[in-house]
Amino acid sequence: MCNECVQKEYPDRGNTCLEDGSYLMNYVGCASCHQRDFVLISNKATEEDDGEEIVTYDHVCKNCDHVIASHEYTFSVVDEYQEYTMLCLLCGKAEDSISVLPDDPRQSAPLF
Repeated sequence: MCNECVQKEYPDRGNTCLEDGSYLMNYVGCASCHQRDFVLISNKATEEDDGEEIVTYDHVCKNCDHVIASHEYTFSVVDEYQEYTMLCLLCGKAEDSISVLPDDPRQSAPLF
């Protein structure tokens, strides 16, 4: 992973969790070849571990195959919620939780 290729290390992305793709707004350019071109995804792997899906891949420079960052995305169902997390030097860090029920109990208005 290369902190010279990004504007900000692990930017806070709120609840935006990317299973695929790259956050190019944070990409300065390749520190190795000094080009600002497309970022490719390589070494993508998906693994299931005790009900949790883990997707990992590397962001690499299109021109010189320099590894810019390693990306990790997780998905799991905990109780009645789908839980998502993302951690990546380029794309940032984020968490999200969505109810599997039609109406999210956390969004209900109090009765009194």
